[in-house]
Amino acid sequence: MKYSLSPIGAITSPYKEKFGIPRQPGLVTAARATLTLLPPYNLPETVRGLEGFSHVWLIFVFHGTQAQGWKPTVRPPRLGGNARLGVFATRSTFRPNPIGLTVAELCGIQVSGSNITLELAGADLLDGTPILDIKPYLPYADALPQARAGFAPDAPLAPQPVVFSAQASQQCAQKQAQWQSDIRVLIEQILSQDPRPSYQHGQVVDRVYAMRLYDFDLRWHYTAAGIEVLELADLQPDT
Repeated sequence: MKYSLSPIGAITSPYKEKFGIPRQPGLVTAARATLTLLPPYNLPETVRGLEGFSHVWLIFVFHGTQAQGWKPTVRPPRLGGNARLGVFATRSTFRPNPIGLTVAELCGIQVSGSNITLELAGADLLDGTPILDIKPYLPYADALPQARAGFAPDAPLAPQPVVFSAQASQQCAQKQAQWQSDIRVLIEQILSQDPRPSYQHGQVVDRVYAMRLYDFDLRWHYTAAGIEVLELADLQPDT
């Protein structure tokens, strides 16, 4: 039996590539995203009553890795990228059906005719992610503190300190005015989680890392004291 699913909306987020996206929702609370509903679901009545909820579940498509297919076993980053586990024991993107589930804070709902957008915070979604469904988060049913968490029983380790070069600090101020978002805090929260593969954590190597956010390349390196942001380099028009 086959099922046909159509997106009900699409995500606009600062994350322009997979590298650097937090591995779980809520770790980078400064990340702001919007979910725009698509026809024929862009009707005011489809979101009636949703404003009463602080968080929503989003069912989405892993469109960035969909073409790579699925794998029966994967290497969870939490285990250092060395040990293999069954795909159904992980949250890997390489699934038989490329469907993901995440939770986000619902900061607001904007309705202007047929233009309906949900304002989100803390989402871990790639820009352009197709959304298949929205469901309200119910704390009494969805938060289970007694649940066991297998190989990931605790939150990630304490974040690393992040410092900014003079150039990066100036560029953060410029980007904050441009995007009306606290770019500096966003960068601090992303990098403090150390987006490198787990087996590289704790290492100091002579290398500059980069990831795309909004319309710039964020560039940083690791020092004995932590992480230093070097610059926010504007992307060229054809990139």
